[in-house]
Amino acid sequence: MKLKATHLAVAAAFLAAGSAFAQTAAPAPASTVSYNIGATTDYRYRGISQTNKKPAINGGIDYAHSSGFYLGAWASSIKWIKDSTANPNTTKGPVEIDLYGGYKGSLAEGVGYDLGGLYYWYAGNNMKKTAGLVSPNTFELYGALTFGIVTAKYSHATTNLFGAVNSKNSSYFDLSANFDLGSGWSIVPHVGAQKVKNGNSYTDYSVTVNKDIDGLIVSLAAVGTSGLGPYTLPGSGTRDLGKDGLVLSIKKNF
Repeated sequence: MKLKATHLAVAAAFLAAGSAFAQTAAPAPASTVSYNIGATTDYRYRGISQTNKKPAINGGIDYAHSSGFYLGAWASSIKWIKDSTANPNTTKGPVEIDLYGGYKGSLAEGVGYDLGGLYYWYAGNNMKKTAGLVSPNTFELYGALTFGIVTAKYSHATTNLFGAVNSKNSSYFDLSANFDLGSGWSIVPHVGAQKVKNGNSYTDYSVTVNKDIDGLIVSLAAVGTSGLGPYTLPGSGTRDLGKDGLVLSIKKNF
């Protein structure tokens, strides 16, 4: 009996220790790095096609610290710089590289904020050498507030905006919501107002349906603009780059 009681006591001790280990969660990492790669039938930004309504490939990398600090880079193929003149051989700049960083935090339960800066770098472009144009490279400061599923964001250009002359201090305000439908489905309506200093201001809108399949996100978006009128570039032919259209995209997160 004494031996049996001893065995029971030892077994109980091991079970108790195992239970304690099971209840101790692994500490969260101080920082994370994630990647993404994707493709789209038409790269639209603020409602305007950046690829003459043709496909684009893209990808990015993001670093996030547990404190709320983050950095990232994202790149996509584009065509609009080449199309900005009647002779497509005079201008070049086939890639857009976005470099950004900022800080995210919470103000209260269900209320978050995001402050940062974003630099649009058009690597190797020679746009400013073309008469009537300036460098398309643009820097914006931004601030966003999220209330539950709704996010309001304001962006302010501290440089000329995407090659528009005397457009410093242009701004963009957008409002979006993210409706989680469950089973990986979501719907994201969006509306934005682009104010161009000394230029054409307009509104863009979209409704995007997303399906997340184990990190593979398939999206279908209805996108368009208003107040812009037929928008074409000299080298893009007669295509209205802001006209309503459907965009199919796919992205893989790692």
